[in-house]
Amino acid sequence: MHPFAFSRVSTVTAALNAGARDGRYVAGGTTLVDLMRETVERPAHVVDINGLPYKDITVTRQGLHVGSLVRMSELAAHPEVRATYPVLSQALELSASAQLRNMASIGGNIMQRPRCPYFRDVHSACNRRDPGSGCDALRGDNRMQAILGTSTHCVATHPSDLAVALVALDAVIQVRGLDGTRSIPVQDFFLRPGDTPQSEHSLRPGELITSLTVPTGAHTRRSGYLKVRDRQSYEFALASAAVALDIRGGVVRGARVAVGGVGTVPWRLPRVEEALVGKRPGRRTWTDAAALAADGAVPLSENAFKVKLVERTVRRQLMTIGGQ
Repeated sequence: MHPFAFSRVSTVTAALNAGARDGRYVAGGTTLVDLMRETVERPAHVVDINGLPYKDITVTRQGLHVGSLVRMSELAAHPEVRATYPVLSQALELSASAQLRNMASIGGNIMQRPRCPYFRDVHSACNRRDPGSGCDALRGDNRMQAILGTSTHCVATHPSDLAVALVALDAVIQVRGLDGTRSIPVQDFFLRPGDTPQSEHSLRPGELITSLTVPTGAHTRRSGYLKVRDRQSYEFALASAAVALDIRGGVVRGARVAVGGVGTVPWRLPRVEEALVGKRPGRRTWTDAAALAADGAVPLSENAFKVKLVERTVRRQLMTIGGQ
């Protein structure tokens, strides 16, 4: 680990001033400290923001409001979240280990960096860690890599299960900087790698995530998250699906579907959603819609199995949420 300065702030102004001077925010530290030990991250100044007032969970008739310093386990266990937004609770409870969920913050979960082994090995070529150095994953061990939203510069998947559920539910992220506050739709927050894979999100330098909001609707109660992985505990997704359905009068009135483990960002499936709306729930409807899940996929040498896997994951979750 490289030497760094450390400070603890208790006011938002102090935090933003530190951020403007290249300070790196830390809350739970479950990702940043890990990467600092591996010398992937080398911040000169780490700023502890746990003293800031972003720790509330509020459920109203309009939606859910979550402070960025709320812990993953706290949000997952919240009774009204479990009842009204089950896809969020399930995505969180299928993430990491219980110890990590007790420590990691919601803001930090969203800001997770890739789990790609080449990104975390400083001796490997990685355009995210070292722009212009190349991508060893393209011809190396790429079984876990993405098949959707990739570029010739990066094929790493986004690791957050929660982010997949947030994309499905059209969440909005609130951020604050020295110039004021702004809101970013979560789907616009995550950036595909393109020619600049080192740019992973739309935060401006020094900006701080303060909260996120999730609008409520008939679909949020009928929602859930399925995660397919190599083992049942503490493993990242090979494929996952967040599904939320509004079914009234025997017809699908609204559908929201996003997948993880297969995209360079949490991946919304608009063609699948369009294929569901107006149809009667049933095996044929779920199967026909899920067949569109891997639309546009570009598999690599070792992960072509994900094309069928994501289709089957979406179909199974549609059956679970919508009924057979």
